[in-house]
Amino acid sequence: MSNERFSSVWDAIEDTPAEAENMKLRSALIMALKERITREGLSQSQAAKLFGVTQPRISDLLRGKINLFGLDTLVNMAVAAGLHVELRVMEAA
Repeated sequence: MSNERFSSVWDAIEDTPAEAENMKLRSALIMALKERITREGLSQSQAAKLFGVTQPRISDLLRGKINLFGLDTLVNMAVAAGLHVELRVMEAA
């Protein structure tokens, strides 16, 4: 058993640093969308209409099915939900 430490769970479970970064971004967007649904008290149908997707897609989102969502889709949903998305790029540690 290794005592290796990771800065993120994604760094530990993904095969490459690129895949880990992608998952971190998708995870952050999904959490923001879920928070928006909760804060506004939206039903899945209401959220689907607001985000411009189907109700089953909202169900997938709320159930955390991260592999079913690409970055483009999540950014589009966030913008439709009235959220502003920013990306910060830094040198790798």
